[in-house]
Amino acid sequence: MAAIPTEANHLFEGKELAHVATLNADGSPQVSAVWVGRDGDLITFNTAEGRVKTKNLYGNPSVAVSITGEENPYESLIVQGKVVEMTHDGADDDIDALAKRYLGADSYPFRQPGEERVIVKIAPEKVNHTNP
Repeated sequence: MAAIPTEANHLFEGKELAHVATLNADGSPQVSAVWVGRDGDLITFNTAEGRVKTKNLYGNPSVAVSITGEENPYESLIVQGKVVEMTHDGADDDIDALAKRYLGADSYPFRQPGEERVIVKIAPEKVNHTNP
C-alpha cells in the first residue's frame, strides 16, 4: 500500500471535495464528487446503497480519487487504489461527522427516507501529490 504524504494530510481535514472515479459494468468511467476522510492509512468516503458508485464498486473495486486544494487550486492529490471494505457499521455517525466538517451541521441534512449509508474504505496503491 502506498502512503499519503504527510504534507497532504490537510486535504482530509478541511472542506476540500474529492472526485471518485469508478468503472461501470461496460468499462466506461463514472465520476462523483464526495466528502472524503481517513481511517488510518485508508481513504474513506460515505455514500448510500443503490447509487451508481456503490453498484460499480461491488463489481470492480478499482478506484481513483482526486482532491484539489481549497486554498491553492494548483495543489492536487491523485490516488489510485482498491476498495478494501464497504461497511454499514458506523456509517450514520460518519456522515454526521462529515456534515459537521463540511457544512457546520450537527447531522446530515440530505438523508432520504429508507436510505442506508455505507462507508467505503480505499487502500492507496499509487499516490501523486503536487503542491507547486
